[in-house]
Amino acid sequence: MTEKALLNERYQLEDFVEKGGMAMVYRGRDLMLERDVAVKVLRADYSKDPAFRERFRQEAKAAANLTHSNIVTVHDFGYDDERLFIVMEYVPGTDLNSIIKQQGQYSVNEGIPLLVQACKGLGYAHRAGLVHCDIKPHNFLVTPDGRVKVTDFGIARALASIKPDEKRDIVWGSPQYFSPEQAAGRSPSPASDVYSLGVIMYRMFTGQLPFLAKSSKKLGEQHQNDQPQSPIELNEHIPEVLNEIMLKVLSKEPSARYRTADQLGRVLLTISDNQTANETEPFAIGGNNGKKSTPPKGTNTAEIESTDWLAVGLGLLAALAVGGLLPFWMWVYLVLNPPIP
Repeated sequence: MTEKALLNERYQLEDFVEKGGMAMVYRGRDLMLERDVAVKVLRADYSKDPAFRERFRQEAKAAANLTHSNIVTVHDFGYDDERLFIVMEYVPGTDLNSIIKQQGQYSVNEGIPLLVQACKGLGYAHRAGLVHCDIKPHNFLVTPDGRVKVTDFGIARALASIKPDEKRDIVWGSPQYFSPEQAAGRSPSPASDVYSLGVIMYRMFTGQLPFLAKSSKKLGEQHQNDQPQSPIELNEHIPEVLNEIMLKVLSKEPSARYRTADQLGRVLLTISDNQTANETEPFAIGGNNGKKSTPPKGTNTAEIESTDWLAVGLGLLAALAVGGLLPFWMWVYLVLNPPIP
């Protein structure tokens, strides 16, 4: 299929974006609604299977019901020129995988806000009863203003209906990120998505993956049996609490992890709040456990002291004002209640 092709007499393919193992992605134009869209066109060998087409339609329909600011919206699904395609919201920006390659290690303040947004989108899907099954940095888009959007809901589950001998390379196309239960061929759950998020966290804060191997089979064995190196050993700037969270998320048993992305997101948000508090606490009056407070560099200490004296002065003026009114109120009382002779 070439650029400038017209799908279902409605979607004009404009620019080629990328090619993956299962589909090609284009920036397109919805001629009916006159808006830019992203069009993912699946490989022809997948599209020819009627059973797969039906499964893909069901998954696309379920994904289209997800309406959240951190999820790429699915607009339409179709079949044209012997190819299945799915039409999605066009999101200007870059996938998280490319950003991680460029960024390297993330600080807590840089990484947590992105992860919290990812958890919000995934958590919404989990509440709706949907599991992504293919969480990896490639499936998170980051806009220029820092908005994170999860994409490709349902495609992995639809591809699970293809013949078993293709599953290893297609359904679990990124074995670096799949959960132990997925590696063992068991059905994924929301906790499986959480594990995959944990792998992304590990890579963001340490600069490397928890497991490395030359084959998908070996990687699967490592996810099932091996314990990752403690993240804090690879990056001493990782807070101890974040280190513990990552190790918990990478637990082999789903029940030992956070059950949904919502739970993980709330915990990460707490870390973010605590980090902000720790940065501002030394400058708070009466804080810092009784230790002497140190104002930020460049702060005029005289201004702080004058502000305190101003408060004291205002208090004295208020007291004098109230005190000055006492004779007046005593005179009023005596007029209304003259003493008995």
